[in-house]
Amino acid sequence: MPSATPGPAASPVQIPQSTTPQGHSLDAPIHVEKSGMESDQGVEPAPKPQLGGFFKRYRYLTPGVRRAIDEARVRRGRWKYIIIHNSGTRQGNARIFDVYHRRVRKMQNGLAYHFVIGNGNSSGNGEIEIGNRWTRQINGGHVASDYLNDIAIGICLVGDFNRDQPTKEQLEAIDEIVTYLRGRVGKIKGKQSIVKGHKEINPKPTDCPGDRFPLGWLHRKFR
Repeated sequence: MPSATPGPAASPVQIPQSTTPQGHSLDAPIHVEKSGMESDQGVEPAPKPQLGGFFKRYRYLTPGVRRAIDEARVRRGRWKYIIIHNSGTRQGNARIFDVYHRRVRKMQNGLAYHFVIGNGNSSGNGEIEIGNRWTRQINGGHVASDYLNDIAIGICLVGDFNRDQPTKEQLEAIDEIVTYLRGRVGKIKGKQSIVKGHKEINPKPTDCPGDRFPLGWLHRKFR
């Protein structure tokens, strides 16, 4: 019998850049591996409801959204970041962005984000839409780094936050979904997923999620 050929070894831990163009450090080491070669750490089970959890009321996390988040086969230890974006447009929704990403940006998997939060134009104000990248648990296409896209959940708020501020409803929806997602994906080395604005982590300069997006609020909310 011919001898078995050993598989390729996983690449070492790398960080593409020690800081972003804005001088922010990349807090989590990135394990660079070929697709399909990731070490199998098992699937992260959906959190069990805490005492009183059945009575918790959500305004934007509808039962359907929560069910879709819970039913995804989340690989344990995968999602180290949750990244907040703005669409740069004053209207839009997941379907519109999906068409644009497929036809114009030629992205095979369509919508670059895992979730979209509406502003009342084209979808509800604070409405949470789920992209196929979450349900299929595949890489995002929202950061200028293949490494980061493999470990970062992308949430896009509809709006141009260089001209406008996010709506109160959008911020409330961020609060609900980010809190829920941090519980869903589990802790990594005892720490919850790191929450950042796009420009704080993107290896290339960007103003996303916009100069009028309240990054200070984001940091205080999700330490």
